Amino acid sequence: MTFHVVHQPHPTPAQSPYRVVRKETGTEVIWVNRFLDRECVRCLAETTLRSYALDLLHFLRWWVSVHQTDTVLEEAITASTLLDYVRFQAGQLPRPAAATINRRIVVADRALKSEFPNVPAQFAPGFHQLYWKRSPMTVARPRQALSRLRVKAPKRVILPLSVDEVARFWSSFRTSRDLAIVGLMLLQGLRSKEVLSLNRDDLLLAESQIRVRGKGSKVRYLPLAAFTATAVFVSLKGRARGTRMTPEGLRSLFRHHRVTTGVVHANPHRFRHTFASDMIRAGVSLPALMQLMGHSQIQTTLVYVQLTPLDVYQQYARAVKQHVRPTLPLQP
Repeated sequence: MTFHVVHQPHPTPAQSPYRVVRKETGTEVIWVNRFLDRECVRCLAETTLRSYALDLLHFLRWWVSVHQTDTVLEEAITASTLLDYVRFQAGQLPRPAAATINRRIVVADRALKSEFPNVPAQFAPGFHQLYWKRSPMTVARPRQALSRLRVKAPKRVILPLSVDEVARFWSSFRTSRDLAIVGLMLLQGLRSKEVLSLNRDDLLLAESQIRVRGKGSKVRYLPLAAFTATAVFVSLKGRARGTRMTPEGLRSLFRHHRVTTGVVHANPHRFRHTFASDMIRAGVSLPALMQLMGHSQIQTTLVYVQLTPLDVYQQYARAVKQHVRPTLPLQP
């Protein structure tokens, strides 16, 4: 039995456009697609649904290799099911990144609990941590809770591009469309998906603002740099010319210019990190940067802020210079 993910361009509003099906017959894997449909009803982005489908495809292939069936029965799920799945991934070559393993575990756990609410809680000594869970309304006392099954992941640090790298990469672009794409990432900190989903009416030129639809359909308004203004980002060549640029087209564009300029770390998300670092160096406060980045929690914004000791010293010196008070004369 072999399985793959298919995309249905025009599903019903309550149906995920991504489906996991058996290659030989085209029949759907019911329990997987039922979970994807539930997540679709929650109005998750298509890219998130695609990621969930691929993660569950990986879990399904492992399940079939162990149980010789794509049918998942409640009695077949034990407290160590996900731990066995972790062991399987740890033995793969090349070994998946810790973040990938943890993401697959979370998605598989949610899908199984969605289908079988009474399955045993997954437990593996050494993989969990106790922590204090606060009440959402902060009125009740915190209670102890057990973290999810997860493997240790190294702290991810993404360093922003240097001034020279930005200049080299920027100078390799020629068309106004491509310059506007990079400008929106570097000067407004937009995600690649936010850039690609822009429409003409999102550019409020009279107010010098841009309307951005971020994660979770949250809308934010950003000041618009004059030379990033453009009507819409479309494909310039081939049969798709004039249609909205795709994520694959954007990745191809950046891949070409990485080769051309030798700036190997220049990718859309790196420009977002560079934007955040530039804003902090320019004196923008963390709460203001959180709004500019479209984050709902300031802890997320902190991940994007990578300052060198020199940056810290320069900001401290500037603050002292601005706020130092004149020394009062000593009283006799």
